[in-house]
Amino acid sequence: MSGNPLAAAEPWDLVADGYAESALAIMAPFSDRALELADLPADAHVIDVAAGPGTLSLPAAARVGRVQAVDFAEHMLERLRNAARAAGITNIDVRVGDGQALPFDDDSFDAGFSMFGLMFFPDRIKGFAELFRVLRPGGVAVVSSWAPVAESPLMRMMFGALAAGDPTVQEPQPNFLSLENPEVFATEMREAGFAGVSIQRHTTSVSYPDGDRLWEEMSRSSAPMMLMRRSIGEDAWTARSEAMRAYLAENYRPNTPLATTAFLGTGHKPLP
Repeated sequence: MSGNPLAAAEPWDLVADGYAESALAIMAPFSDRALELADLPADAHVIDVAAGPGTLSLPAAARVGRVQAVDFAEHMLERLRNAARAAGITNIDVRVGDGQALPFDDDSFDAGFSMFGLMFFPDRIKGFAELFRVLRPGGVAVVSSWAPVAESPLMRMMFGALAAGDPTVQEPQPNFLSLENPEVFATEMREAGFAGVSIQRHTTSVSYPDGDRLWEEMSRSSAPMMLMRRSIGEDAWTARSEAMRAYLAENYRPNTPLATTAFLGTGHKPLP
């Protein structure tokens, strides 16, 4: 089992509102690219594992016949339901579930996605195996994972701010046993049974009018920051947040693009 606190539902429920509103600018381009890579027919039935507030499910619903959204964080799924309702989208089914034990029959979907979700699973092997199991033969899967923090000016800025608030925080070092390593990524997909596996790098950028806006977006949508806040209490958080805000005011030049990079792994379930 993983000791990663982000492998639990609680931090994602805590940031559900801010994540849905603030993370879209960062996440949406990766979801759009995943849908391009899948190249699905209009009648496709797809599953979005670790769907969150619907960053992929919502745009997918405009392109395919039906979307099944699964996540273990109920508050995230509530945001998805609300967004679908507001947009008049009726072809998304929402279900609480574990991506390592999907509550669906074999060969149920034409395509499967997991955008920055499977990378946190305590057992990625089960996650890939379940995604493979529920796909129909010939179906396609697209899974995304962040590249190392060192390759992302946006993430480096975030961890710099975290360290300003708590000097014990260190920028994560590359983990070559994780999906940050494209060779591990491809190997795990192939071992699950996927064929024609391809790992592609994709980069997007966001910018903010000033450090204060960047702070607002980060603090509302960052699960690591929310966990810090819960663990130290409001008084200590107030002091640390002032230090983090000051760091961003000093180090972020207004309207400067901050890039972030991810890997997108694509594979197919072979035909009989």
